[in-house]
Amino acid sequence: MTEEKQALDLQAWVGRERAERDVATSSQAMALAATLDRDPEVFRDGAELPEIWHWIYFRPVAAQRSRLGRDGHERRGDFLPPVEQPRRMWAGGRLNFRRPIVIGEKIFRTSKITAIEQKTGSAGPLVLVTVQHVISDGTDPCVEEQQDLVYVGIRESGKLPRQQPPLPPELDWRESFTPDAVTLFRFSALTFNGHRIHYDHPFATGVEGYRGIVVHGPFTALLLLDAAKRQARRTAASYRYRGLAPLFNEEPITLAGKSSDDNRETDVWAAGPAGTIAMQGRVGWRE
Repeated sequence: MTEEKQALDLQAWVGRERAERDVATSSQAMALAATLDRDPEVFRDGAELPEIWHWIYFRPVAAQRSRLGRDGHERRGDFLPPVEQPRRMWAGGRLNFRRPIVIGEKIFRTSKITAIEQKTGSAGPLVLVTVQHVISDGTDPCVEEQQDLVYVGIRESGKLPRQQPPLPPELDWRESFTPDAVTLFRFSALTFNGHRIHYDHPFATGVEGYRGIVVHGPFTALLLLDAAKRQARRTAASYRYRGLAPLFNEEPITLAGKSSDDNRETDVWAAGPAGTIAMQGRVGWRE
């Protein structure tokens, strides 16, 4: 298919919508708390779900044989468009936290594809798909979110990834986190994420061209927000983040932040062992 033909066909997916429902069960929240080495008992029914933890709900339940692609993701062409580029990445997002989700309550999510763009990057032609989500408790919105999904081709053998900038020299705080296979397995299980780059080493290296097992982009984004909240001891009102490079299993991650002069926002970064930025973001604090 030519690029022009693909672009025309993909635009037909803009505006496509999907509605889902779930329950913000305490078992899921407690399992994520345990994965983060926090006290699970805090997350019983009636407690407020921490910001961004809604990612452990609305898990994809695509049938194993008929609805999964080779990479372990839900097959394209149902809700998400049938993009030809084989590698899919969760590239970034923007969230507004309107009101807390209460653990134990029913929750609802409406999703809509709002944009599909074709571009050319360092890895060649790519397709950027923006999905808008609204999560509510049946009355008012709790979370408004936009997710950016990027589809790219296979990295050429021997081609080095683009060098990313280092962490800023002046930081207010920094923490360290080293992911391991059990942590990544648990996060995959919590989100029902079957993407093989997070557990299948031969697939991650031999098919998709990574140098090891890849840390989930959403997990890095969650770690960054969690660290920023812990350092600021405040409630997040908004959060935006963008992935720049992959992070890998068993390699230490530096989580760092610096507050704005008026303390209304905190810039955050995640860096790999070389000290170069893999993810950057900004947290807005509730007054």
